[in-house]
Amino acid sequence: MPSATIERALAMHKILGITRGVIVQTTTYGADHSVVLDGLKRAGPNYRGCANAILFATATDKELAALHEAGIRGARFSFRQELGVKLSRAEFDRAVAVMRELGWYAKIQPEKTGIIEGVEFYENLDIPVLIDHMARPDPDAGETDANLLKMTELLKRGNFWVMLSLTEKTSRQGPPWDDVMPIARRYIETAPQRCVWGSDWPHPISVKPPPNDAELMEFLFRCVPDEAERHSILVDNPRSCSDSNVDSF
Repeated sequence: MPSATIERALAMHKILGITRGVIVQTTTYGADHSVVLDGLKRAGPNYRGCANAILFATATDKELAALHEAGIRGARFSFRQELGVKLSRAEFDRAVAVMRELGWYAKIQPEKTGIIEGVEFYENLDIPVLIDHMARPDPDAGETDANLLKMTELLKRGNFWVMLSLTEKTSRQGPPWDDVMPIARRYIETAPQRCVWGSDWPHPISVKPPPNDAELMEFLFRCVPDEAERHSILVDNPRSCSDSNVDSF
């Protein structure tokens, strides 16, 4: 999305009152992290980055050190088969070993049908793991959804986080996405200290006009009326996940 520049992102952040953030490497950019590195340079010290884990197939120790120096603190593993960037089991294990040395966290992009597909790759990891998009549960399935149950189980292990994001694509009802609220509340009540929020801007691969990011934040405020709880989700928790075992953020 060539119009989704770092300048536009920072302008949106200013409007919403966001002063810190994590820039995530888009899956389709593969191992070329030049856009994220440029974004980190322009955004300044209050921002961190999350790489695409595909880089571990080719990156040298020197290149990894440069990414860490620039502010990269994690790597995203995609389990979306249609995107064609899923690592083999051996490649995954090698990547995790390197991340453990770097002090990075693993970010998981689940398949559209949820984390049940592929969870065996990462459910026993001993490094911090952040699951994207609420683990892609089905709101219509309610509390019996297998992805919801597995994510709830993982949250109890202590090193798993969940991102309260992709509200608009998870919902079956559409705005204001009330059918997603019980899912968010289930996670928050299970592990309020390991839930984080993300807008998913600029909302790639959207088949409908993307939502206003202010409305997505308003959804969070409706889910989390308690100010102290919101502060944890928006400030303390992402700082803890993004910089576990490394310098403070």
